[in-house]
Amino acid sequence: MSDSAARDRDAVETESAFSHPTVAPDATAAYGTHPDQVIDFYAPRDGRAGAPVVVVLHGGAWRAPYDRQHVSPLADFLARRGFAVANVEYRRGSEIPQQRGSGPVAGRWPETFDDVAAAMDALPALLARELPAADARRIVVTGHSAGGHLALWAAARHVLPEGSPWRLPAAPPLRGVVALAPIADFTAAVELDVCSGAVGQLLGREEDFAARSPYADPAVLLPTGIATVLVQGRTDLTVPQAVAEAFVDAAAKAGETVGLTLLEEVGHFPLIDPAADACAVVAEEIAQLAW
Repeated sequence: MSDSAARDRDAVETESAFSHPTVAPDATAAYGTHPDQVIDFYAPRDGRAGAPVVVVLHGGAWRAPYDRQHVSPLADFLARRGFAVANVEYRRGSEIPQQRGSGPVAGRWPETFDDVAAAMDALPALLARELPAADARRIVVTGHSAGGHLALWAAARHVLPEGSPWRLPAAPPLRGVVALAPIADFTAAVELDVCSGAVGQLLGREEDFAARSPYADPAVLLPTGIATVLVQGRTDLTVPQAVAEAFVDAAAKAGETVGLTLLEEVGHFPLIDPAADACAVVAEEIAQLAW
């Protein structure tokens, strides 16, 4: 496929993924005092009790213009597949004085990580209150793009360096992680300039980047001992396949097997598009870990 044809198909895929109306949640709960520290909850549409829980972490290069609304159709899609869903919001980057640039910066250090850790820690109590029929013993975390990074990171908090405020004393009680086109390996992502320098903006200046990477890069937080699958489109122009492959290779070197499901003629956004066949593959990967 020519470059122009690939770009044309990517544009069509992107338009389709963003064409769905926002789906309102059944409940919303705060896990902190900031307006972005909220979780939207979707009950399984068939009303079943004991449904496993899918935690969704949205993408958007950790940048403020992209919020959880654009993955609400995915949350609804999963709820219609019999899952209880928790769609997490978190603080993202914007044009703030310390990080001025030509556009929105990626993420906030340490607030983005503070929020994901706090949301995951608050989840059991919030589930008990908002979706008491769900089975909080069966939680799968999924995330797309930058949210895929955060999903992998959330499952690796027990292997963070000693002294990290986000470190857990033991592995989080997750059934697994399904990361969708994740920014999973920071070295590979920087080399490929994924999302126009987003990783560098997330971690900061060169000296900060080196100091912060051990606390943020999933590819160095291995092995986790938690079942992990990456789903990746082969024609992804936003987060290329090489990033996922670099993470899988890093896991293998650490003695851990990570699944990699490669989808032919699929780009970045069909993974979260309920109208795309790729989204059904995502739901099946989640189901295999959850049930």
